[in-house]
Amino acid sequence: MVAASERSRTAVVEAASRLLREQGVAAVTTRAVAQEAGVQPPAIYRWFGDKDGLLDGVAEYEMAAYVATKAQAPAVTDPIAGLRAGWEAHVGFALANPALFALFSDPDRARTSPAMDAGREVLGERVRRVAEQGRLAVSERRAVEMIQAAGSGAVLTLLALDPADRDPRLADAMYDAVARAILTDAPTLPADTPVGAAVTFRALIPELDALSDAERALMLEWLERAIAAGD
Repeated sequence: MVAASERSRTAVVEAASRLLREQGVAAVTTRAVAQEAGVQPPAIYRWFGDKDGLLDGVAEYEMAAYVATKAQAPAVTDPIAGLRAGWEAHVGFALANPALFALFSDPDRARTSPAMDAGREVLGERVRRVAEQGRLAVSERRAVEMIQAAGSGAVLTLLALDPADRDPRLADAMYDAVARAILTDAPTLPADTPVGAAVTFRALIPELDALSDAERALMLEWLERAIAAGD
C-alpha cells in the first residue's frame, strides 16, 4: 500500500512537471494535474497541501534530477575548462526550461531545498579543483557566490528578451568577467598574491593526513580568516 501511494505521489509530481514545462506555471492546477496523473484531487491536497506545496515538490524533483546529471557528467581533466563547461550547461538548461528556472531561483526554495544544496556542492567541488591547482584568486565561497550571481543575472536578462533579440554572447561575456575576477593566469605563488596562496593551501588541507583533525581545523580557521580579510 505504501509503495502504491508513493508511486501515485511520484506520478503527480511528474504530471505537474510536464504541465509546467509545456504550458507554464498557470497550467499546474490541482484539477489538471489530477487528471494527468490519474488520481483524485483530494490525494494531491493530502500529499502537498496546496499548489505552492505541489510546486515545491516539482522543484525538488527536477532539481534533484538535474543535479544528478551534473554530478554524473564526465570528469574534465582541466578544472578551468570544467568550470566553464558547468556554467554553459547551467545557462543552457535554464534558457531551455524557463518555468523550472523560475522555481529554482525562488530564494525561499533555495534556502530550504536539499537538492539546491546538492547543486551548490557540485559547483563547490568544481571551484575546489580550481583552487587545488593554485588558480583561484578569491575564497572558494566568494567564487561560488559570484558564479551563481552572474549566472542567475545573465539568465534572467536573456529570458526577459524575446528569443529573437537575445545576444548569445552575453552569457559568455558574463562568464569571462567573473573568470577575470576569481581566477589567476598562472598558479599562485606566495610572494605574488598572499590571498591566492592561502586559498590554494586551504583547498589542500584535507589531504594532509599527517595532521590531526584538531590541527587541520585550526589551520583552516587561520587561513579562512586571512582569506576573508583579503576578499
